[in-house]
Amino acid sequence: MATLTYVYADSTAVLGPLAQHAEPHCYDLCEDHANRMSVPRGWSVLHIDRSSTEVPMDHNDLYALASAVKEAKEAPELSPEGALERSGSGEPIAPTSADGPRRGHLRILPPKG
Repeated sequence: MATLTYVYADSTAVLGPLAQHAEPHCYDLCEDHANRMSVPRGWSVLHIDRSSTEVPMDHNDLYALASAVKEAKEAPELSPEGALERSGSGEPIAPTSADGPRRGHLRILPPKG
């Protein structure tokens, strides 16, 4: 993981460790995109060593995210008529699309390596 920042006035892009705070004009990149990143002609790239600045993962943040996703999943969704469609057992019916039933889009991925 890396954070990309840039300064138009200097035509410089900085690729460094993952930022701890949200900043304007910063983009968090996965390892693959950080390694393949290129800049426009005439720009320079400043690479800051990301391996020595690894921040330990805070499990509280991960649990807070998991709890928020779980709460959102369990919260009743209102249909346009204000009621959920229910199956014969009284359980809400998951919305479907042409691609099949809707699934949550957040997942925990195992670390590379």
